[in-house]
Amino acid sequence: MTALAVAAMAMAGALIAAGYTLQSPMTVLALATAAAVAERISVRFAVAQRGLAKTEEQSIHLLPTLFAAVLFGPLAAGAVGAASMLGDPELIARRDAERAPRLKWATYTSTRFISGAAMGLAAQATLSLVPSEFGELIAASLVGAVVGEGLDVFFSGLTASVRGRPIRDAFRTIVPVVLTSAPVYAPIVALLAFMYVRVSPWTLALFLVPAMAAQRLYGLYQEQRQLADDLSTANETLERANLQFAAALIATLDARDQYTAGHSAAVAIYSRDIVERMGLAPGIQEHAYLCGLVHDIGKIGLPPGLLEKPGALTLEERRQMQEHSAIGERILAHVDEYSEIARVVRHHHERIDGQGYPDGLVEEDIPLVSRIIAVADAYNAMTSDRPYRDAMPSRVARLRLAQAVDSQFDTSVVAVFEAILAGAPEDYRLAQRPDFREFAQSTYDESGTEAVDSVADVA
Repeated sequence: MTALAVAAMAMAGALIAAGYTLQSPMTVLALATAAAVAERISVRFAVAQRGLAKTEEQSIHLLPTLFAAVLFGPLAAGAVGAASMLGDPELIARRDAERAPRLKWATYTSTRFISGAAMGLAAQATLSLVPSEFGELIAASLVGAVVGEGLDVFFSGLTASVRGRPIRDAFRTIVPVVLTSAPVYAPIVALLAFMYVRVSPWTLALFLVPAMAAQRLYGLYQEQRQLADDLSTANETLERANLQFAAALIATLDARDQYTAGHSAAVAIYSRDIVERMGLAPGIQEHAYLCGLVHDIGKIGLPPGLLEKPGALTLEERRQMQEHSAIGERILAHVDEYSEIARVVRHHHERIDGQGYPDGLVEEDIPLVSRIIAVADAYNAMTSDRPYRDAMPSRVARLRLAQAVDSQFDTSVVAVFEAILAGAPEDYRLAQRPDFREFAQSTYDESGTEAVDSVADVA
């Protein structure tokens, strides 16, 4: 930092000794103000670097600096470049802090003075090489822009080296910006300088104000894009958290009944596949999957011994078992994001004919995902081994589903599920694929006994 500051002051002294002055002080002051404002509203953008996200900044402070270099010489350009750092957002935000970022400010102020002065020297040296007035302005602007951007690359590499970062990474980030900005800035500045000289100095304001407004709009666009990316990341995180929460609930239930977790995973997968086959949105597929995972969570609130009973249930025990869907709703209703899932869980034992529980809903009054889970739940229960009976063959379970349409099950849901099962391998039909064992190695669901009994009555 000290070396850069000394170099900048030495360069300023040499320019003054060589006879350079701040021509048109009011215009230079306006350009310095514009450069500071441009830096204040600089656009932040993300770049990928070795798999890590970094944030860089880009502003149009080079435009007023280059304009000063072409028309007013190196001292004016150096002053405008250095003044741009007065608008640095970090410096402004921490102006009253005990340890303001003076190191960064002093470093960049020095480098921008040196870059601006070098741009001015290069531009002034080019002006006399081209015969036409507008041509010499274009040439001077292009040479000045290349010199300025080149020095920016050099100082960026130097800074990266001092900070212990690979210079190659800094060049990879900065060089593309340089290659695109210099050809764009040169003709703009040339036109602006020509209008300033030939038409009126007020043309400067007519250009710089819209240019800064355009940068601000671009900055707002970048912010909105970043917010959209952040929202997408937050949604993905929430989805993962939902799955982890569901897994934790299933693990809690599994502590009581070693079979239920495998059954829940199977119901979740079948329900998701039915929704997908029905052509519904991906969000509904994930919703159905989560509902399938936690559809039996209410069983953790049942009396001890009820889930583990190997034989048939008494009427009172059956009534207690039927409470699990309402208990599940009460558990899930305490989680704001699970309010709709809680509603689906409450109604996954409703029947199309109104003979289900807990509310006796009929047909379309039953949530669609609840109707889907009812089919997946009964089918997996029928095709799973129980302590008191062997699993049914898949063809028998499918026949029982077909026999219960329009009474227990939604006809369209059964038809879609049958189409899936007809084209699926046997390990899918029997829930024996590895993904069906995501939470446990075996399946069990006492409520499936109720569904099987209902289907058997129809048969």
